[in-house]
Parts: sequence; C-alpha cells; structure tokens
Amino acid sequence: MHEKQKRIRYIRVVEKFFTRTVSLLKMPEFNHEKFKERTLKNYEDMQRVEKVDLHSNYYNLLHAFINQLLMYVKNHTKDFEDEKQNLLKEANLIQKEKKKSAYSKDKHKKNKFDDGY
Repeated sequence: MHEKQKRIRYIRVVEKFFTRTVSLLKMPEFNHEKFKERTLKNYEDMQRVEKVDLHSNYYNLLHAFINQLLMYVKNHTKDFEDEKQNLLKEANLIQKEKKKSAYSKDKHKKNKFDDGY
C-alpha cells in the first residue's frame, strides 16, 4: 500500500472515531456505561489501521482529544458530567479549527483583479 493511501485511510478512521464520539456525547439520553463500551469498541477499530504521523494543527488537536478521552474513560468521576462538558468543549474547538480554513474572507477582492482596461 502506498504512503498516501495509508495516510488517507488513517485520516478517515481518526475523523470517524471523532465524529462517533461526539455524537455519543451529544445524545439526549446519555448513558455513561454505553458510552464507555462504544468508545472502547471504536478505539479498537481505530487501532487496526497503521498509525501515520500527521503534522497539521487540526490533527494534533484530534490526537490530544483522543488521549484525553481515553484518560476520562479509564479514570472518571461518578456522574461523568464534568468530563462530558470538557470533552464537548474540546470537540467544538477542534471543529472550529477544521472549519477555520474554509471560511477565510478574501480582503480587498475588488483590487485583486486588474485586466488593464
């Protein structure tokens, strides 16, 4: 398998893990034990793919989120509310980082094009 294919596969798996986790956290009838079980299952699926170093700020934030999530799953408080709120806040910051490049405003757009007429 080529390096580019490995990279794309790893990116897809990491983002899939992230979106699944966030959707589990946002469920209206949140159950901690169910969340813990599904998160560990999704993490096992993620471990099947060979890890590739990604040097983007977005992917560094994703890896930090995954590490923090696993720490919270293993060592959590009784009601898990503080951890849940912290994880949702981090997830929002990660999504904001991903969308930051898509919404860049082109300043002085009218001065950019000059065809000489």
